[in-house]
Amino acid sequence: MYDIFKKRYKQVSIYILIALCFILSVFFVHNNESFYDRPIAEVVKTVLEDKTALTDMYDHSDHLFTQRITAILKNGEEKGQLIHLTNEYSSSGAIDQEYHVGDKLFISINTSPVKNTDLSGTIIDVKRDQFVLMIAWIFIFALVIVGKRQGLFSLISLIVNTLLLSFALDLYVKHSNINLLFICGVCVFLFTVISLLLINGFNEKTYAAIVATLIGTFISLFISYFVMWLTSENGLRYEEMQFLTRPYRLVFMAGLLIGSLGAVMDVTITMSSSIFALYEQDNNISVKALKTSGLDIGKDIMGTITSILFFVYICGSIPMLILYLKNSYALGQTLSINLSLELARALSGGIGVVLTIPISLYTSIFFINRKRAK
Repeated sequence: MYDIFKKRYKQVSIYILIALCFILSVFFVHNNESFYDRPIAEVVKTVLEDKTALTDMYDHSDHLFTQRITAILKNGEEKGQLIHLTNEYSSSGAIDQEYHVGDKLFISINTSPVKNTDLSGTIIDVKRDQFVLMIAWIFIFALVIVGKRQGLFSLISLIVNTLLLSFALDLYVKHSNINLLFICGVCVFLFTVISLLLINGFNEKTYAAIVATLIGTFISLFISYFVMWLTSENGLRYEEMQFLTRPYRLVFMAGLLIGSLGAVMDVTITMSSSIFALYEQDNNISVKALKTSGLDIGKDIMGTITSILFFVYICGSIPMLILYLKNSYALGQTLSINLSLELARALSGGIGVVLTIPISLYTSIFFINRKRAK
């Protein structure tokens, strides 16, 4: 009875702590203007004017509007003063937008030459942290409610991995003599160990997943590099990296390494969990039965995860594909220009997924046999 009460108390305490963090974070982002160096103004009044209507070469009309905005400054020396802003936006809303009362905007201030008491300025961007926070909390609540303890540790793992990657990239930017591929290799090792240990704990299933993930990821990178070397990188278009001041091939290879890790880790934990679940149900199950069942599971997940990789990498290029096709580019040329690197990333991840299935299977069986021998 005491153990049940203690367990319930811990669960309730965690939920109360999460709810408290939610309330405090929402209050903070709605009142954190003083922490920003850039001026922030809250819209208190808008007046809309229809400016003109344009028609492009495809007979698609697009209205342009002028919006007169009165806002109140929320930080800085002029805090509390009114400021007048002008916003021009189109009905398509591709690179601009209409602002509403209550929106908070980053602005630059210009003092009016006529009256020093009347401020005018230019809109730079929208303050979006409150919206991002709400989406983040929806994700957190879903993760904790569905995953409970594992969901909480998944969240911690995500935060730690994000901080590690941010630190690693910052280190590379500040010290150009450090090899980016080496930094990402270290990150892959840390991501794998931290994520799997936090979520699944210290056990043979986790150890098997860690070993299989590292082997599968680095083999995938090696094969991708070998194919690129063998084909002299024919078909790869690096135009999207033309503004880089660092070796773009190295940056691309580092992206392949990090990109393959997610899919490979998903496969390894699925395979190792399934194999160990079969063993726990029947400790006398034969190795042959484990291999047969493991291969069946691998075949089921192989196609879906490979498709997921393809969709994830391709979806970001859809706007550019539409833009090129609307401007009468040939389909083959459009795909070659915009999808060569994305397809290479998807194929590299797909190689990792396919190879990781047998690697995960035999690694899990190895750890099961070790467990049996104890």
